[in-house]
Amino acid sequence: MTRLLGLDVGEKRIGVAVADAEGIATPLTTLRRASTHEQDAAAIARLLADESATEIIVGLPLEAAGQEGAQARLTREWVEAVRPVLNAEVRYRDERLTSHVAEQRVGPMKRGRSGGPPSRAQRDAWKARVDREAAAVILQDEHDARTAAPIPDTEAHR
Repeated sequence: MTRLLGLDVGEKRIGVAVADAEGIATPLTTLRRASTHEQDAAAIARLLADESATEIIVGLPLEAAGQEGAQARLTREWVEAVRPVLNAEVRYRDERLTSHVAEQRVGPMKRGRSGGPPSRAQRDAWKARVDREAAAVILQDEHDARTAAPIPDTEAHR
C-alpha cells in the first residue's frame, strides 16, 4: 500500500496525518493556513517528501444529508489551487462527524489558571490538536474502506 497523507482543511488551519505501510493513521502536525495557496502547497509538498507519501486524502465537508455545500466547494477550490505543485494523487473522503470523533479522542479543553477559562494559547493548541486528530480519523476511514473493498478509479471518488 502507498504511504498516505491525510488533510483536514479548514479556514485557519490544516490538520495533517500520515498512514504507515500497515495502514495505521497517526496525527502528524497542524499547519496554519498561509496567505497564499502557493505557500500552502509548498508546505504540503515538503510534508509529502518528508513522509515519502504518494497520495493525499482530503476530508470533504459534506452537509448532514450528504450534499456538497459551501465548505465542500471551498475545499475543492483549495485542492485545485494546490494540486499543480503536489506530486501526488489527491482523493476526497467524506469527513462528516470526524471533528466530533476527534474531539472525543482528544478530550475536553484544559481549564485556565485557577480553574478559569482557558487562555487563547490553550484554545489554539487544543483546536490544532483536534484538527490533526480529525485528519487521522479521515485517513483511517479511507484505509479501512480500501481494506474492506478496493475503490474503483472513477471520477466520483476524486
